[in-house]
Amino acid sequence: MSNSKLFQSFELKSLELKNRVVMAPLTRSRAINNIPNDLMAEYYRQRSEAGLIITEGTSPSANGLGYPRIPGVFTQEQINGWKKITDAIHEAGSKVFMQIMHVGRVAHEINLGNGGKVVAPTTQVLEGEMYTDEEGPQPHTAPKLMTIEDIKQAKDEFVRGAKNAIMAGFDGVEIHAANGYLIEQFINAELNELNNEYGGSIENRSRFLLEVSEEVAAAIGKDKVGVRLSPHSPFNHMPAYDSVDQTYAYIAENLGKQGIAYVHLVDHSSTGAPAVPMELKNTIRDKFKGTTILNGGYDKSMAENHLESGDAHLIAFGRPFISNPDLVTRMKEDAPMNEMDASTLYMPGAEGYTDYPMLKEEEEKV
Repeated sequence: MSNSKLFQSFELKSLELKNRVVMAPLTRSRAINNIPNDLMAEYYRQRSEAGLIITEGTSPSANGLGYPRIPGVFTQEQINGWKKITDAIHEAGSKVFMQIMHVGRVAHEINLGNGGKVVAPTTQVLEGEMYTDEEGPQPHTAPKLMTIEDIKQAKDEFVRGAKNAIMAGFDGVEIHAANGYLIEQFINAELNELNNEYGGSIENRSRFLLEVSEEVAAAIGKDKVGVRLSPHSPFNHMPAYDSVDQTYAYIAENLGKQGIAYVHLVDHSSTGAPAVPMELKNTIRDKFKGTTILNGGYDKSMAENHLESGDAHLIAFGRPFISNPDLVTRMKEDAPMNEMDASTLYMPGAEGYTDYPMLKEEEEKV
């Protein structure tokens, strides 16, 4: 269906996207020693049919790593590794934003490397375990409650990470304020324990995100900044709280005033989480007034419906891109999709990563 909005080009500020399909950020744990590599370059090159690729969460510092084998953007070696990836994506005609992710309390100290420490706006230890390559699953490390100095350092790390991303050839960065990681730990009224200007009221709990986005925009340009949000998500054991809708309306309005490139709104209801009410999605869209990306278990027809009704400007696809590198072609042709092998999601190596077949390869075998 070539007249579908999904496959039409779109202007994201100064960027021309070849279609409205976004590859969502997907942690795949292939960055050995936290350094992006040639295997990752091939993985992203394969998926460059997307108009916009948002990379897996990438830490701006040792403190933010949390998981094993997630990439960083705080050393020259990491910057050099990412440069190969952005070159491969641009050669294939796609645009790419780096998702900058500081995990906060979602961490084990073994995974942080030298000098890293687990910090958060809470002392509450995350339930469950974190996998480590050295010692297998381990209980999450208790976080150190952040001081004003720690907060300033974390903001500086986001800014430096964004500058490094631009040096590595990225078209922009997405600030990860969703899924229970550091920034959402500030936003959440039940979790945030701070008694200073970063805790308590909606304005205070939103302050860290809004200062990070403002300072990153000042450093690299507001047209190069997106923010990811996930209201009502219990992911990483985020507790529910009464003022969630008012909080995100306030955040959306203030991000809109900053004039950043987009808000990327995640709804985890396709995985069994509570849905983000459509009323709140529309409130965020209307108060932000800029480009909105919706994400949440969409297939082609759902994506087209949301674009046609004006609910969003772009649609992000996550899991379908894992097993279907040529997802855009498959959606255009209404072709069958490859099944995903969940056992290889976070394991090192090419299996279940770069070895999913393209449609044309399957057709050539017939």
